[in-house]
Amino acid sequence: MRPHTIAAVLYAAAALSGCGDKAASGFQGYAEGEFVLIAAPAAGKLEKRWVSRGEEVATGAPLFALEDENEKAVRREAAERLRNAEAKLANIVAGKRKPEIDAVTAQEGQAAAARELSERQLRQQKALFDQGFISQSSLDTARTNYERDIARVAEMEAQIRLGRMAIGRDKEIAAAQADVDAARAVLAQSDWRLAQRASAAPTGAVVYDTLYSEGEWVAAGSPIVSLLPPGNIKLRFFVPETAVGGLALGQAVRAACDGCSAPIPAKITYISRQAEFTLPVIYSREQRAKLVFLVEARPGLADARKLKPGQPLDVTLQ
Repeated sequence: MRPHTIAAVLYAAAALSGCGDKAASGFQGYAEGEFVLIAAPAAGKLEKRWVSRGEEVATGAPLFALEDENEKAVRREAAERLRNAEAKLANIVAGKRKPEIDAVTAQEGQAAAARELSERQLRQQKALFDQGFISQSSLDTARTNYERDIARVAEMEAQIRLGRMAIGRDKEIAAAQADVDAARAVLAQSDWRLAQRASAAPTGAVVYDTLYSEGEWVAAGSPIVSLLPPGNIKLRFFVPETAVGGLALGQAVRAACDGCSAPIPAKITYISRQAEFTLPVIYSREQRAKLVFLVEARPGLADARKLKPGQPLDVTLQ
């Protein structure tokens, strides 16, 4: 609890301790703020802080930035790995490039020419064999060469067809796609880590405090800026045991403060279920009268801007 909060609680307790049996309609309290502490999830040197205490910032306004050279380098590496994985996937899906297909086509032409030559040689050898000029082994050699060249042409034609399509590469394509997805996830992580090095205001608020100066080392999770949105200001006051039973959530109250031109309307949003100051043993009515209960109420946004945390208030029920 902040020092001004403790002082306000003791002040309210002292004022209410002598209420006795009387159910008073006016109570003393103070304004309290629920602060939004903005921190970075990772440690680093505070490179820049754009705000100072007392400033009003709009939603999305930059607050501070930590050094991020390492995160930028990691992000560049992740981006390069993603581009490399995408290029490999595109190469597999597209099949062979045109120069490669042209080379295979040329080889197919050579194989076709060799097949035609071996076919003529086979016919010649067969005619000579029929006339008894060559042996059976010579004819078999010519036939084997012809069959070899036929198979070679078929092989080249198959390579050309394979180079022009990605059919039959399903597993290879799936593996390449998985590499792309993994690289994209790593890049997303790098982007997130880089984005966490700087923070912006989540809502319009007053910069209540700044906890680090530029150049200081900030531990992971340490708040750097404390914001106080107008909607986070509330009234806190204490009512005696004799009056708490008549209160209800949503009940209207008014608060007066020194220097306020008009009372500030608010509605009760919280009633404590336990006494704030309880004696060790409670037996008599006089002792019960010394119990006080914490009550909170929230004013409208326009009226909340008029209040400062720790400011004393006089609260009356409506």
